[in-house]
Amino acid sequence: MQCVSLLLVVTLLHPVVKATATATATDLTSHVNLFTGTQNGGNNFPGAARPFGMVKLGPDLLNPGTDAYAGYLPTGAFSGFSLMHEQGTGGAPKYGTVAQLPLVGEVSEPLSNLTVGRDGADEASVGYYKARTADGVTVELAATARAGMYRYTFPAGVTGNVLVDVSHVLPSFRGQGLSQGYKGGNLTIFADGHYEGHGVYDNGWNRSPDWAIYFCGYFDADPISNATYIGTDAQGSVKQDSGFASSTSGSTRVGGLFSFQDPVVTSRVGISWISSQKACKHVQDEIPHGTDFTSVVEDTKAEWNTTVLSKVTTTNTNDTTLELLYTSLYFMHLIPTNQTGENPSWTSSEPYYQDIFTYWDLFRCSTALMHVLQPVAYEEQIRSLIDIWRFEGYLPDARSSNYNGRTQGGSNADNILADAFVKGVGARGAVNWEDGYKAMVKDAEVAPPNDPIDPMAPDSSTKEGRGALPDWLRLGYITPRYTRAVSRAVEYACNDFGLYQVAAGLGERADAEKYLNRSRNWRNHWNPEETSLGFAGFVVPRNESGFIETDPLADSGYWGDPYYEASSWAYSWASVHDMKEMVERMGGERTVVARLNTMFTEGASGSSGMIFDPTNEPMFNIPYLYNYVGRQDLSVSQSRKVAKKYFNTGVAGLPGNSDAGAMQTWLLWNMIGLYPITGQTTFLIHSPWFESLTIDLGGRKELRVTATGGDGNGDSKIYVQSLKVNGKQWRKNWLTWGDVFENGGTLEFELGESPSDWFTGELPPSPAS
Repeated sequence: MQCVSLLLVVTLLHPVVKATATATATDLTSHVNLFTGTQNGGNNFPGAARPFGMVKLGPDLLNPGTDAYAGYLPTGAFSGFSLMHEQGTGGAPKYGTVAQLPLVGEVSEPLSNLTVGRDGADEASVGYYKARTADGVTVELAATARAGMYRYTFPAGVTGNVLVDVSHVLPSFRGQGLSQGYKGGNLTIFADGHYEGHGVYDNGWNRSPDWAIYFCGYFDADPISNATYIGTDAQGSVKQDSGFASSTSGSTRVGGLFSFQDPVVTSRVGISWISSQKACKHVQDEIPHGTDFTSVVEDTKAEWNTTVLSKVTTTNTNDTTLELLYTSLYFMHLIPTNQTGENPSWTSSEPYYQDIFTYWDLFRCSTALMHVLQPVAYEEQIRSLIDIWRFEGYLPDARSSNYNGRTQGGSNADNILADAFVKGVGARGAVNWEDGYKAMVKDAEVAPPNDPIDPMAPDSSTKEGRGALPDWLRLGYITPRYTRAVSRAVEYACNDFGLYQVAAGLGERADAEKYLNRSRNWRNHWNPEETSLGFAGFVVPRNESGFIETDPLADSGYWGDPYYEASSWAYSWASVHDMKEMVERMGGERTVVARLNTMFTEGASGSSGMIFDPTNEPMFNIPYLYNYVGRQDLSVSQSRKVAKKYFNTGVAGLPGNSDAGAMQTWLLWNMIGLYPITGQTTFLIHSPWFESLTIDLGGRKELRVTATGGDGNGDSKIYVQSLKVNGKQWRKNWLTWGDVFENGGTLEFELGESPSDWFTGELPPSPAS
């Protein structure tokens, strides 16, 4: 069988040569489809970018009434091609800043909200984006970490123009008060033709106040004219002969127009959060004068091959499945943004990562996979989190434009720190775990000030921390005086379990006991009398008088409701650290199996669909919970059914928002055959897709997963008949970090058509029970 790379061949003989051999033998970027998940709410970013890069250069489409979260839309007109975007986000668009727009002919009012239509379908591959405007201009884009490169091909015989509009942002039409605003800025064109400036903006999905971004741009052709402009939406534009335009008001916009006779013009632009001088240095360091456009694209492809895609290799040759695999790996590595050395808020020797969207989405399975695939970068991300606490007082649950917010439920950075701690991140001293624990204690004990007030949830802070903490500390549950009360309660319980894990590891025995007890407080929301579809016992809202009745099939809500983006059917499964207690309260193992089966039964919810919702993260763990009641075979069948039905390589190939790669990492774990339980060292075993899959763990370690008896693509013969872990027969339906990840290891599956009774060992741990 043809191998996708040479990795499996050279692993045993030459481990040091492994990455180089893979990168040079096969271009795995050919399996990445950048338009997968760009429609139907997936919001994937299809432009040019490096792993964790500050620059994500792509198109910004304007179609009034439709939010372009990552800039791209399949319809609409181009409002610009900008250097800053985020990947797969919801809520509202963010960035769309530092933009250029190509125009032809005479442009009398450059700052009058100009757009230009699209001519044909856009094209994209890793490191490269291409579009054609209705004016006949071909636009090609390439990117480095902190600079971008444009190549314009103008129609013959016309004047080609490039508009630099400092006021350009991605707007929002959702009506939630989250649309970004331009607050002011400046632009200077220097005697040598290059330009510098900055813009100030606010808002977006995280409701951030004013933030500034600096830029520095060069053209490789001499313009026949250039000029700066000031203008307003209502009055058009006024030319500034001084070559300098400045505004301190969002109602007065600034920009520049560069005109060319050359048919092909390239533009190089750097960005910085610190200064335009640093932006100039970035572009000169990363795309110096004379750099060939194609070389930027090829360097980007090489970086993706070497640092990301070659981390996972397989003998599978199914084109569709390979596209799913490598496309998913690609999209989970676009954010967070590595902004080390580019922190405008404080000076520190620690790494700095931001554009965290959001730990509410990511903590369930994304961060665990980031640790596996990128141990060095992940350790830096953990250190960055702790440094944010040092200087800002709280860990972020989400962060963008150097600002914490918005927190949807718990303080879920606590879960991520706990997960990293129990798996040995920073064990050699790189992570200051004493400080890390202090940051977690701050979340657990000090309610953040409700400033600024979120108009969608005015009861308590959504910026950071645990806004409903006063109830949690005084009552051990959360009353409806706080929005999202039930969602917060089950998440606070998980957060407190994370504190227990770190406290126990640091020898803080009194704290460990306290937080373990607090992690059981989800039970205070458990109403054994609440029923739905013949099952009794659900987490429900409550006040000091008792439980409040709800309809578990119809109580999913949003910011102001007791349940956030999922129903009580979903949130009743959330406290997996206390799973044994949960099973008992639900009526025992047989009842739990029936209850889980009901969630996957078409029409059980009263409509044509399932209760299980694959579009949102609170449901992520549910298909795998059968392992806790001895039915590993049902974990396999239910999770595989979801993966194969709701994920594909099309433009609508994600069941919901990517959420910074959260959807993609769920799929990747399904392919691997394991599922992580965050905050514990536990991984639930299900079934791998491929005959052979090898994961480079770094440090000359690897995990090799093999499967015989299956179809090699995870479509049939999916049930485990036997398993060897590191060459030894394995009877448990779970394993630990130390078994196969800490030092590497092997998983040897034998698969078949029917369920077996192979897994007869002890059930997965339930440490809070």
